[in-house]
Parts: sequence; structure tokens; C-alpha cells
Amino acid sequence: MGVNIYPIKIGYDCCYLVQEQGIIMIDGGTPRRMKSFTKGVGRLPIEPEQIKLMVLTHGHWDHIGCAREIKEMTGAKIAIHGNEKEWLEKAMKPMPPGVTRWGVILAKAITMILPLVHIPAAAVDLVIGDEVFPLAEYGVSGRVIHTPGHTSGSVSVLLDTGDAFVGDMAMNMLPMTLRPDLPVFAEDFERLKESWRLLMDQGARTVYPAHGKPFPIEVIKEMLS
Repeated sequence: MGVNIYPIKIGYDCCYLVQEQGIIMIDGGTPRRMKSFTKGVGRLPIEPEQIKLMVLTHGHWDHIGCAREIKEMTGAKIAIHGNEKEWLEKAMKPMPPGVTRWGVILAKAITMILPLVHIPAAAVDLVIGDEVFPLAEYGVSGRVIHTPGHTSGSVSVLLDTGDAFVGDMAMNMLPMTLRPDLPVFAEDFERLKESWRLLMDQGARTVYPAHGKPFPIEVIKEMLS
């Protein structure tokens, strides 16, 4: 059986279902967009209860907003890095700084609307550490890798096929970027570049950002060269 990758847009976040022997989900979408998840899964040859694990690439509000409701519908376990476990369990809404001029402007605008955003808190089932987290137990040939930089607890899912689901380590969507690019927000931009080098060393070939369409790893290689 090969690997099937199904994108599901949940608000401003593009989440992914990865199906091999088992099914996992990557990211939990923007708050109050559960209908988008239900409709998206309804179009697929998948039953919601087949999803056994939801890996959150990081704890920002637009990636965890429907996590609790998806967990309640599917029974999937929620996994997030330990540095950001509290963000989900206490419904926190931190905002990383902008690392470009446009990023600084956007960060200020987003910060202004954050008081209006409500995130349902959810219990975390699996705490990811700095070590590699294999996905074989969930029927997927790949692993979760700690890739800090956008946030200290950012992680990526790297399949054995070279497909890399990187959350906000890259962006390919307006209003952030016009084309595939490094993120306009990051806690530690130099560390983010190190995380990209790690993913490339580990065999990443195709980049699946949380905002925008996939693109080849060569785009990132050129930026870092």
C-alpha cells in the first residue's frame, strides 16, 4: 500500500491526513471551523474514527483551534512538543515576532485581533521531546522531528518518501508571501535555518507548508545557500 496525502483546509490552516497502513492527521486548524473538517473528511474514502493520531506542528492558535473537537469526533490522540503542551491545555495565544518588515506589520495586526479568538482547551495525550518520535505504531512510515525556530516547540513530520510537513517553517500563501518562502514570523530565525538543514540531511524532498501549496525542497536549499 502506498502513501496517500489529503489536504484539508480548516480556516486559514491547511491540515493534512496521511494514510498508509494507518491514518494520522497533521495540525488542528483555525478555531470554529469544524464544519470544514467534517466536510473535508466526508469527501474522502476515510472514516473519522480511522484517524488515530493528530500531530500538532506547533501551538499557535490557527493550528490548534479545532483540536479538541476533532479529538472528540475521531478519538485520535493529540501529540505536541512539551514546550507548547501548556499552550493547548490552557488555550494560550502567544504571537511570534516578525522577522521581515512585512512580518512585523502583520504580527501587530494579528496581535490586535487575538483577544477575539477563542481556542477550546484540550488535554495532550503524547508529549513530543527533542528526540525523534517514530510513527510506525500508527501505521505510517515516517517520524516526527523537533525543528525549532518558528517556535521553540515546532516539529515536522517527515515521511520515508521525503514528504515533509513543516507547519510554519515555510509559507506559500498571501498575505504572508507571494511565493514559497521562509516564514515572516519566528522566535529564532537562525535556529529555524538549522532545522531546515536537519530536514534536508534527513532526506526531505517535498515541502508541505501549513499555509499554501507544496513545493520542492530545492526552493529552500537555494535560500540557504
